[in-house]
Amino acid sequence: MNSLLAVATLWWREQVRFFRQRSRVFGAFVQPLMFWALFGAGLQASFRPPTGGRPVTYLEYFFPGTIILILLFTAIFSTISVIEDRKEGFLQGVLVAPVSRSTLVLGKILGGSTLALVQGTALLLVGPLVGFPLTLARFAGSVAIQFVVAFALTALSFCLAWRMDSTQGFHALMTVLLMPLWLLSGAFFPVHGVPFWLAWVMRADPLTYGTPALRRVLPPGEESLPPDLPGLGVSLLATVLFAAAMFLLASLLARRRGEGAPG
Repeated sequence: MNSLLAVATLWWREQVRFFRQRSRVFGAFVQPLMFWALFGAGLQASFRPPTGGRPVTYLEYFFPGTIILILLFTAIFSTISVIEDRKEGFLQGVLVAPVSRSTLVLGKILGGSTLALVQGTALLLVGPLVGFPLTLARFAGSVAIQFVVAFALTALSFCLAWRMDSTQGFHALMTVLLMPLWLLSGAFFPVHGVPFWLAWVMRADPLTYGTPALRRVLPPGEESLPPDLPGLGVSLLATVLFAAAMFLLASLLARRRGEGAPG
């Protein structure tokens, strides 16, 4: 019961903290939406993604990638609070609670994952208004995939934030590490047709499997998917393993440095 209460308390704290800061809500949702509209409109005439059947517009191709970008931004913003909590003394107080460190890590990561899921689903619900019809099965599948991807990205961001004592340094690291993780996932451009060395880098990117999993359950359908896209089973397995590995790493870091201070 203590563990469940700790997880629920940290989860709820993340929700309250986020929605009280309207600028964070605005930035995490509106910025990726602007990227989708601006890049989609700007590249639509010059970039035709390779597909297996019916040609798709760049706006259609970029839509799943925009959802992944929302999950990424929210994961970054939610884990910045790890650094802030350490400076304010809240983290040290949490670490001496009579529950396991993994429980505390789980509460924090679940809180950030839920926020990411809410915002990604909000954009998903806009889909039918801009020509992306959704069935109940497609909607449920996309929500499940979003949660796993959000959990993995939040856990990864937690690992990086745990090692940092500066929000400025954290932002710089996110720009260098997590944004390329998204760019090389096939969200912005497909693997098909890129140079040989870049194709291997993209295939080694763990997010390369979360993005195709989401792409396979969203419109316009299987017949319009790019060639060489990983199968749904492989993509789901790789994404779940990525999420599990990041959670285990975050728990290990919390146990090894129980004081919650960098260094």
